[in-house]
Amino acid sequence: MLYHQPVYKEDGRMDVDSSIKKAYEAILSGDFEQAILHFDEAIALEPTNGAAYYKCSITCARSGKWQKALALAEQAVSLSPEHMEYQFHLENVKAKALVIEAESILSNSPARTEDALELLHEASRLDPLNIEALLMLGAAYATLNRYDEAAACARDAVRLEPEHSAARRLFADMNRRSRTLRAKSGRTKRRRNR
Repeated sequence: MLYHQPVYKEDGRMDVDSSIKKAYEAILSGDFEQAILHFDEAIALEPTNGAAYYKCSITCARSGKWQKALALAEQAVSLSPEHMEYQFHLENVKAKALVIEAESILSNSPARTEDALELLHEASRLDPLNIEALLMLGAAYATLNRYDEAAACARDAVRLEPEHSAARRLFADMNRRSRTLRAKSGRTKRRRNR
């Protein structure tokens, strides 16, 4: 990995704008690690620059570095609360972190499904367009035999992305199971009434 020498201004100080420019150049060449280093450099040069934290957070999120992305997004909002795009990004990163935590909970044995549901609902509240949260919610409800709720989550996922094959399969499967359960329930009630 090449390390670019910092650029200095005429007065001998390093230049934040040059660091950010080099970060964007690294992004364009597909080197997110180098971009993060340049954004970190810009942050070190100007620790009150909310935009540098925000830009670095976006790059970290694209690289799957969710904990660092979250810390940087929180700092960007703290420094520049008037920037609504920073708040929006923070909510998206928080939602992704909650989805990751819920996935971890669901993969443990025994799964604490109710805890995961709580996290996934919060993730969906923070980022209503997070299809991953909706699909995990649907799957979690399905494990609890709560097929109507699972179908509703899957339906919302299909509305967001109509061609998403996993969402379509989950929706069809949960609808089928829900109808089967209602039909069985109806037959049981009719037998009791006889």
